[in-house]
Amino acid sequence: MIHTIAIPTPFMVGRVNTYLVEDDPLTLVDTGPNSGKALDELEQAIAALGHRVEDLGLIIVTHQHIDHMGLVDILARRSGAEVAAIASLGPWLAEYSLRMNEEDEFAEALMKRHGVSDETCMALRAVSAAFRGWGAPSTVTRLLDDGEVLALRDRKLSVHHRPGHSPTDTVFYDAERREMLGGDHLIGHISSNPLITKAEPRALIAYLDSLRKTAEMDVDVVWPGHGDPVRDHRDLIESRFRMHERRAAKIRRVLEDGPRTAHEIATGMWGNLAVTQAYLTLSEVLGHLDLLRDRGEVVEDDDGPVSRFAVAG
Repeated sequence: MIHTIAIPTPFMVGRVNTYLVEDDPLTLVDTGPNSGKALDELEQAIAALGHRVEDLGLIIVTHQHIDHMGLVDILARRSGAEVAAIASLGPWLAEYSLRMNEEDEFAEALMKRHGVSDETCMALRAVSAAFRGWGAPSTVTRLLDDGEVLALRDRKLSVHHRPGHSPTDTVFYDAERREMLGGDHLIGHISSNPLITKAEPRALIAYLDSLRKTAEMDVDVVWPGHGDPVRDHRDLIESRFRMHERRAAKIRRVLEDGPRTAHEIATGMWGNLAVTQAYLTLSEVLGHLDLLRDRGEVVEDDDGPVSRFAVAG
């Protein structure tokens, strides 16, 4: 049986879902952020189900975001559990601080390239550094390959790499029960944001490709990283495609009034949110500009210190 345990986070997204899979080994999928409150609530929830943290035999990590992996090291040390994740996530978690610093440097350079002010970049870099403590380095003891099967006593979970929301997004599919442990790949009440990273600079393109692959799978329920179970995954995926098409069309219309930087487009669409959430909104805009450029509808002028986009022709 799969039990949902919603753990508090300090982030706007709210609580994060972890999942206790009652099987052999006793398995926890994702952990919540690195905080005493998160650990306390997780322990209490596991106890209410008749188990202890020390009973865990396997911890599965769906992706690299800190609300999903912050407690991995603490739980693994207390329980001796094996830690399983897609192979590319292993070195990322082992070198957590270094990798986060690389991502911050990449993000800062990208923001400046696309019109975000130096002052905003400095402020967001400080916020990112402050949040870093909600994650922690950890050791993945079982590196998984795309297509591999993770066998428990009573169920088999096939491993499917689904990059886009992050470069390491992975879903775990029980074909017999038609259930998917989906992390943040597909969430019902909000659209998963494909964040541009050093490892995945065309995040939205990658994400849409991942959604197409998931739509081909026979799934009755997706257990998501946030919110309620998804029981209509194909309909939800179609609605996400339509949403991204609408957003791309809106950005193209904005550019009909003349060239813009990506940050100017974001500011016009989201106002002050494009400052306080500059990297998130910039990733949104650049992802849709990738779609438009691939279709030949938009061109980028990157000759100067700041890139600008215009309607082709």
